[in-house]
Amino acid sequence: MSGSGDKQVLLAKPRGYCAGVDRAVEAVEQALAQHGAPVYVRKEIVHNRHVVETLTDRGAIFVEEADQVPEGAMVVFSAHGVSPAVREQAKSRELRTIDATCPLVTKVHQEAKRFAREDYDILLVGHNGHEEVEGTSGEAPEHIQIVESAADVGGVTVRDPEKVVWLSQTTLSVDETMQTVRALREKFPALQNPPSDDICYATQNRQVAVKAMAPRCDLVLVVGSRNSSNSVRLVEVALTAGAGASYLIDYAKEIDDAWLDGVGTIGVTSGASVPEVLVRGVVDYLAERGWGSVEEIDTAEETLTFSLPRELRPNRTAAR
Repeated sequence: MSGSGDKQVLLAKPRGYCAGVDRAVEAVEQALAQHGAPVYVRKEIVHNRHVVETLTDRGAIFVEEADQVPEGAMVVFSAHGVSPAVREQAKSRELRTIDATCPLVTKVHQEAKRFAREDYDILLVGHNGHEEVEGTSGEAPEHIQIVESAADVGGVTVRDPEKVVWLSQTTLSVDETMQTVRALREKFPALQNPPSDDICYATQNRQVAVKAMAPRCDLVLVVGSRNSSNSVRLVEVALTAGAGASYLIDYAKEIDDAWLDGVGTIGVTSGASVPEVLVRGVVDYLAERGWGSVEEIDTAEETLTFSLPRELRPNRTAAR
C-alpha cells in the first residue's frame, strides 16, 4: 500500500451499469416517453436510490405489489424478476405489463422450471427475502430450498441425494457461493451444477476488478445502495482481497473525511446498478482533496447489450 504522501485513485473497470440494469432503466424511461406518466413499477426497478428518485421525478410510481396498481394501468416488472403468482395477480387486475426482468435472471427461472419438471430437489444459493430469490423460488416452490451460506448446509435435506442440483442468485460473491457449493457437494456428492454459470458476468467482472486493485489500496469506496446485493458484495471482496478499509456510499457527500486520514491510495468502484455520474462525483470529491491522480484498473471489456422488452420495441408500442 502507498504511504500517505503518495495520493492516487485507482478506478476499477468495469464498474457501474450492467446490460440488464441499462435495459431495465431504459424500459421505464421508454414507457414514460411512449405512454406518459404515471407508469407504475413493482418494487425498485434496480437497487439504486438515485435511479429510483430520478425516475420518480419523471412520473414513475413505485409500489410494493401489483395489487397497489389501479386496475387497467401499466406496470413494469423490475430487473430482479417476479414469480408466476405476481404475473397472475397482474393479469387478474387487467394490468398492462412490461417485463424488465434481466435476461440472465430469466435464464435462472428457466433452469428452475426445467429441473422442477424433471423432479429434482433444487438448492438455490441466495439471500432469503431478496426479490430475485423470491421470483425464482416462486417458479417451483415445492422443489426449491434456499441455502444462504455454508453454515446452512447442515439443515438441508433432500428426497433423493442422486437427484439434486444447485442454482444461484445472480448477484452473489463468486467465492462465497463456491464455498457454499463445496459444502453442499460434501453432503451430496451427486450434486449437479447449473447448465451454465448463474452468477452474472457483470457481478463477476466487478469483483475481479476489485480483487486486482484492493491489495494496493488503503481504502476502497464502493458506490452503491445498501439494498444492492452486488454492491454490498464488492465491499466484502475488497476487504478480503487486502484493502485497508472499504465503505459503501450512495453519494460523494456521504464520504467521512476521517476515512481519508493517513490514506494514500483509494480504490473506487460501483455496483452494477449505479450510474456513472455518481462515480464521477466521488472522483471529483477526492480530486478536490488532493487525490487528483487517477489510474484505471482495466480487467475486462464488456460489450453485451440486451434489447428492450418486446412491449417497447418499434411497432410494438402497445403493452400487452
